[in-house]
Amino acid sequence: MRYLYFARHGQTVWNVENKICGATDIALTELGHQQAIELGKKIVEEGISFDEILYSPLIRAAETARHVAEVTGVPMREEPRLKEQNFGKYESTPRHGEEFEIAKTYFIDHYDGGESMFAMAQRIYNLLDDVMAGEKTYLLVAHNGISRFVESYFRDMSNEEFAKFGIHNCEIRRYEF
Repeated sequence: MRYLYFARHGQTVWNVENKICGATDIALTELGHQQAIELGKKIVEEGISFDEILYSPLIRAAETARHVAEVTGVPMREEPRLKEQNFGKYESTPRHGEEFEIAKTYFIDHYDGGESMFAMAQRIYNLLDDVMAGEKTYLLVAHNGISRFVESYFRDMSNEEFAKFGIHNCEIRRYEF
C-alpha cells in the first residue's frame, strides 16, 4: 500500500476576507505562517512519512511548504501543475457568491479569462498519474481548488459534491493507492 498526502496552504488575508484567491498570488497572514509550522509539527508528532514535498508556485503554498520542510527536514520542490485554478473574473470576489457558485458547475467555462474545470482536471490528473507511476511518497502542498481534483481522482463524486468540496487551511489528508 502506498500513500499520497495533500495539505492546503495556511491562511491568507483573502481567506479572512472570504474572497476567491485563485491564481492571484496572495501571501500568508501571521496566523497562516503559524498554521504551517503547526502542520509540520503535527506531521512529525504523528509519524507521517513522505520522501518529498511538491508545492504550488504561488507564495501562499510555497511558504507553507517551506515551513513544513524546515520542521520535518523533508526536501521540497516546486511543481507548476499544482498552481491554483485561475477563476478569471471571479478572482477577489466573494467566495460563496451566488453567481460563482453556479459558475463552478459549468465545467467548460473559462470564467472570462480563467481556466476551465476540464483543463484543470487534466493538469492535476496528469500530475497524479505521474506521482502514482513513481516510487516516492509525496506531500502535495497546494490549494482548496486543487483539493477537489485530488479528492475526485481517488473517489467518485457527484457534480454537487465536487463543487462544494473543500478543506481547511493546513488540513492534511491521506490517500491510499
